[in-house]
Amino acid sequence: MDTDALDLLARGRVATRLPAQDLERARRFYSEKLGLEPLDERPGGLLYRCGGVEFALFESEGASPGTFTQMGWQVDDIDRVVAALRERGVEFEVVDLPGLRTGDDGIADVEGNYPSKGARGERAAWFRDSEGNMIGIGEPVPA
Repeated sequence: MDTDALDLLARGRVATRLPAQDLERARRFYSEKLGLEPLDERPGGLLYRCGGVEFALFESEGASPGTFTQMGWQVDDIDRVVAALRERGVEFEVVDLPGLRTGDDGIADVEGNYPSKGARGERAAWFRDSEGNMIGIGEPVPA
């Protein structure tokens, strides 16, 4: 087994790739609603960078199911971010599942969290981009 190659993978950067059936529509959404501009672009793709991490939108005939979180931001003040995005016309998902429910503010209290975040839970909200991709925003709740 080539463990050096696996080490290359472990040290590699991870980047999210989101499908877009209409790349120009997606560009407008990410610019007008989220205030993001592509760092780079190629035929069929747009590259963005947030907080030193990259994600790309790529032209695809396939549609996202949008039934799970495909990309998420961790922020320090979810209330401010959700309010600012709402002002720009972003519509947040209403979640009403056993153990997970969004409040009137569109934010849910999530029990538990990823151990590496050192939190006891998180506050979270979700929205769909113009292409149906489910995007999450979360703020860890300190332990």
